[in-house]
Amino acid sequence: MTTIQFEEPIRVTRNRPITSGLDDGIHNIRSRSRGSSAERRSFRRTKTPDVEDEDPGLRQKGDYKQKQIFHGKHLLWLSYQSIGVIYGDIGTSPLYVYSSTFSAPPDKKDLVGVLSIIIWTITMMVTVKYILVILRADNDGEGGTFSTYSLLSRYVLNITNRDPREASLIEMKRYLSGDLETAGRYMRYGIEKSTFIKALLKVIGVLAVTMVMSDGVLTPAQSVLGAVQGIEVVDPSISKGTVIGVTAAILILLFVIQPFGTTKLATTFAPIIIIWLAFNAVFGIYNLAKYDWTVLEAFNPGYAFEYLIRHKEAGWRSLGGVLLSFTGVEALFADLGAFSMRAIQLSWLCYTFPCLLLAYTGQAAYISTHPEGYSNPFFNAAPHGTIYPALIIAILAAIVASQAIITATFQLVAQVMKLSYFPQIKVVHTSKTFHGQLYVPVVNWLLMVGTVLVASIYNNTTSLGNAYGCCVMFVTFFDTCMVSLTAIFVWRISPWIVFFVWLVIASLDGTYLSSALTKVPDGAWFTLTLAFILAMLLILWRFGKEQQWAAEAEDRHPTSHFVTPRGDGQVQLVQKYGGRVMSPIQGFGIFFDKAGETTPIVFSQFAMKLVAMPEVSVFFHLRPLETPSVAPEDRYTVSRLSIPNTYRVVCRHGFNDEVITPDLASVIYEQVRIAIVTRKSKRDQRSQHESGPEPVLPGSHGVVVVNSTEEPDSINLTKKEVSSSTEEKTARDLELNMVEQAYEHQVLYIIGKEQMKVKPKTGLFRALLLHLFLWLRENTRTKIANLRVPMDRVIEVGFVKEV
Repeated sequence: MTTIQFEEPIRVTRNRPITSGLDDGIHNIRSRSRGSSAERRSFRRTKTPDVEDEDPGLRQKGDYKQKQIFHGKHLLWLSYQSIGVIYGDIGTSPLYVYSSTFSAPPDKKDLVGVLSIIIWTITMMVTVKYILVILRADNDGEGGTFSTYSLLSRYVLNITNRDPREASLIEMKRYLSGDLETAGRYMRYGIEKSTFIKALLKVIGVLAVTMVMSDGVLTPAQSVLGAVQGIEVVDPSISKGTVIGVTAAILILLFVIQPFGTTKLATTFAPIIIIWLAFNAVFGIYNLAKYDWTVLEAFNPGYAFEYLIRHKEAGWRSLGGVLLSFTGVEALFADLGAFSMRAIQLSWLCYTFPCLLLAYTGQAAYISTHPEGYSNPFFNAAPHGTIYPALIIAILAAIVASQAIITATFQLVAQVMKLSYFPQIKVVHTSKTFHGQLYVPVVNWLLMVGTVLVASIYNNTTSLGNAYGCCVMFVTFFDTCMVSLTAIFVWRISPWIVFFVWLVIASLDGTYLSSALTKVPDGAWFTLTLAFILAMLLILWRFGKEQQWAAEAEDRHPTSHFVTPRGDGQVQLVQKYGGRVMSPIQGFGIFFDKAGETTPIVFSQFAMKLVAMPEVSVFFHLRPLETPSVAPEDRYTVSRLSIPNTYRVVCRHGFNDEVITPDLASVIYEQVRIAIVTRKSKRDQRSQHESGPEPVLPGSHGVVVVNSTEEPDSINLTKKEVSSSTEEKTARDLELNMVEQAYEHQVLYIIGKEQMKVKPKTGLFRALLLHLFLWLRENTRTKIANLRVPMDRVIEVGFVKEV
């Protein structure tokens, strides 16, 4: 491998805008299958290259991510899987909700009041808010607060900057101003013009992600420890150390099996959760029938308000325990990408929701006659002779409970990487059928270490409960705000209607959030601190990437901006860069780039610094698509640029396709050769399609014979076309020979290695942030040795940019 390093820094004096605003009048019109004849305007914020570099194949409709919609058996299969992943957290809450809410044996009145709060909270927060409304705010099938932020960025202009290399993969769908109500139009205008609001939305999106990740450290410890503590009911002499040891062993096993993928894990776990929920439902029916069925009066919401009014501050504080009954909804939304809205709705409404209602009412029926049973209601209320099966299924269900937040964390990490808020790390797609099912190895092992440490340090569910729940309430409140904006700008609902609904739900969120904040001194400070540290890391990375994009903007131009052809077939630099003639390098040069937009940066650096270019140059652009695989016949798009013997090859590939292989050069050469051979025939087909069959000389083989009454002028014209065809064939043969000779002589893989340094006289705080970013970047970037191409053919062109 040859390395060429240029130490001369390239200074950037200002931040070039990556995208620019467009007037409403130039948007493309698309039909929308909603209502009668409503119209939706959409546009793409993409840079239009110069004519000679324009390539219609660079951007295709299929490049955008397509939302998967499932029906029939696939929908039922996903619904079954979702039970095994999504509802583990919510489903195991009956293990500890009452013990976390009450600090002493409750009387019947308080018990019914708390049960009423639980019933109506699950109904409003989970069923109405999330299942029926928020799940609809998906971004092409992806869920979570950050995906909602990404969805808004497609309907509201310039909320976020995008990586120029990936901007064309984002389909913008901004409505015309006339399509919004007056209040919505002014709201959108205010957001688009306000730097503060745009920054606030960014911070909310990032905090929501990091808070879910923070809970991802606590949830497995909380659920598994809660189940293993049931051993103390069977044998009170078992030591706390034994409980912690068993918990740690189970947690490690849980993370070790994650590489098997969501489908296999969900298929295996679903029967456990189904049986667990069935146990809860059956136990609930049994306890209602045997002990006190009158607790069903808690379905009257008046008892909930009466409890809060009667206990005032103490009742408000007890909501911190009640909120544990719906922890997991944030993971439910984030897991949307792994399943689908309909699958989640089906599994919740038809099975999980009824089972949980029976579980909580049954436990309340038992506690009403055995007040001391509140400390461990599930096991204490288990019918005689079922304690051991209940213990086994509870431990298994608790293991599964952790899967919801683990899967959600994988989803969220993949989302923040797409929008350049996190370094690129390995993401494994675990299913060819369900594209959103992911596994992120590094995150998995970090979560394992954190979870085991947390379980060992807190060592009981009460302490964990104090640390748990605060982040959940922040995330649910953020979801309420983000989806409200989505309702206005995406669903086009009247802002006045949205405000009324937001006020009701936000009041419910705020009540629980304020109660959860009282736990900050008792343990919630840990999750909040962890979330803020992670958020600062994400924002730091994003800040650094934006500075990097600005520094690279000088090189993001069409090829004609740097070099231009001469009349004698040679190429020279444009006058701006000296106008010198380029020296030819014998061989077939492949310039790597991550996206098919403009000139690869490595080419502009190579050409301007060395004043040379290969005999045949190929710009090789990688375009990853959200699909398992791209068919070989659809994978490559080849175009010829205005620069002699220069081609652009765009490789569209799925997440399971292996593109960079030792024989990559032969694949690219073959694609270029085929494109040269078929270029003329495609042009002929287009000509015939526009003006009918092309006239040919009588007697030609295999084509239409011209009528003998044809005028002489027609025949003469045909002879000219034949002559032109012969010239084109000769030119094509020469072009093919040139490509073949260059390929046979030598193949060069030309790859850029960009070094960055902080500009002199940068402010202290800004310089510190940039140095931290550059350190992270240097330690997370892909190494050249990882490329599966022959190293003796690689030329690594190093260059320096200042940020």
